Formats: sequence, structure tokens, C-alpha cells
Amino acid sequence: MSALFRILAALVLATAAAGCTDAGGSVPSVVVTTDILGDVTRAVAGGEAEVTVLMKPDSDPHSFGVSAQEAARIEAADLIVYNGLGLEEGVLRNVEAARKGGVPALAVAERVEPITFTADETAGQPDPHFWTDPARMARAVDLIAEQVVAHVDGVDAAAVRAAAAAYRGQVEQLDAWVGQQVATVPDQARRLVTNHHVLGYFARRYGFEVVGAVIPSGTTLASPSASDLKSLRDTIRRTGVKAIFADSSQPDRLAQVLASEAGVDVQVVPLFSESLSRRTPGAATYLEMVRSNTKAIVDGLNGR
Repeated sequence: MSALFRILAALVLATAAAGCTDAGGSVPSVVVTTDILGDVTRAVAGGEAEVTVLMKPDSDPHSFGVSAQEAARIEAADLIVYNGLGLEEGVLRNVEAARKGGVPALAVAERVEPITFTADETAGQPDPHFWTDPARMARAVDLIAEQVVAHVDGVDAAAVRAAAAAYRGQVEQLDAWVGQQVATVPDQARRLVTNHHVLGYFARRYGFEVVGAVIPSGTTLASPSASDLKSLRDTIRRTGVKAIFADSSQPDRLAQVLASEAGVDVQVVPLFSESLSRRTPGAATYLEMVRSNTKAIVDGLNGR
């Protein structure tokens, strides 16, 4: 009797995880790893499919993990949308297991002409932080729509494509707006120091130079050595940068220490660089996050 109960309970849980409707039909399901891509995917397909976002706001994509229930959702999805290029280090094994089980998965960063890191311990490795370039995010919108239409049964393809076109238009307008804002930063001030290497795409898109990072890596899971910090301190003194940009979801203690030891007037400016946020100024959506970050970067480099 207990064995039968366990079987029935498992069937109930499986039905709930699949998102069945009262009428017995299956609800199309898209599972997204990061909250940034989750926001974009909801804009594209939220009217046609259930979109589950695994990463919570104000999280670190390099270190967040999933529960057993969330792992089951990944394996039961019609489509997985994830960043790729090693970003979601804590959930990639779950994504890979689902892929091997036959679940379609879109690694967005791999499809938007990724660049490579150019310095420090990750030099030569692909850079996953493509969303800091809105032009690449505009391409990602089309990729997501294409994969939803191809793999998620029951969606209205015309509605998905129309939503994607409308949202892509907003991202393209955002790209133009960012270009206008950063044009106010003098050429000699267009140097960036970040908490870790996260603004490579932004720098390439808008004509900046990344001169260093507190954590000399493309992941927050690495740690700087004393010689790393000394080298960066010397770089700050030599280049005269006015700000260190640290992710708002990460402790900025090292950035603050570095700023105080550099012997120059350097402020530490928080950015919403790798996650959406409930904090203010706003970063509740991707569009809002880019606007907030752009203002912070422009103000920081212009000494405001």
C-alpha cells in the first residue's frame, strides 16, 4: 500500500511540475537561468508560455544554484534559455543533463558573436557578459523568439514574433540612447576599472578601454593576490581613472580598500552589472538596468 501511495504521489508531483491546466492540457514551459534573460524572454514569450526564471534578483550568476524542484522544472521544460559560455557555473550540470535527456536548450551568448577576455587569468577565453552591449541583446531577442517558435508547442508563432519585434525596437532605441549619453565622456576619461571583467562588450560597443579589474578574472569566484592589487593600484595612479565600478550584488570591500590605497581621488560606483535588482535606482528590468548603469558610468567618469 505504501508503495502504491508513493507512485501516486510521484504522478501528482510530475503533473504539477508539467504545469497542467484544469482542462488537462499542458501549459508550454520555458525555463530561463538568469534573471536578465528571464526578463527578455518574458517580453518575447510571456504571453504564450509559462516562463520560469531560476535566478533571483540581486544574485550572482556565477554562484547561484537550484533546488531539487527547480532541477525538475529544467528537465520538464519545452525549452531552456541560458546564457552559456560558463556564466551559470552552479547550474550548468543541470542544463547539460536536461539537454542529454532531449530538452532543447539555447545558449544565447554563444550565438551573438562572443568576444574573448583580453587580460589577466581569463585572457583568450570567451566572455559571457554580452548583455552589456544592447546591440547584441537585440540579436538575442530574435534568437529567443526563433527557438520558442521552433520548440514550444502550442504557442502562437505570429504573436511571439510580434512581441519580439516590439521589444527589439525598444532595445535598439536603448542602444542609441546609451550612445548619446556616453558621448559626453571625454576621450581621455574613457577608461574603466571594474570589480571583475564584466564590461568588455560595453567597452567595445561604445569606445571605452578596460584598464583593469579588482578581481583579475571573468568570474567573481576568483580572488586577487596582493601583487594583483598592487598592479591595479599602479594602473589607477598612472591612468588617472576617476571611478571603480563594482557590482551592486557583490561586496565592494576590496574595491573600497583599493580606492583608499591608490593615493588618488577614486570613487567606488555600484552597478547592476550581472543581475536585475529590487534596489533603487531601478534595475527591475533589463531596459531599466542598462539606463541606470549608463547614468552611473557617465557620472562616475565625468566626476559627478
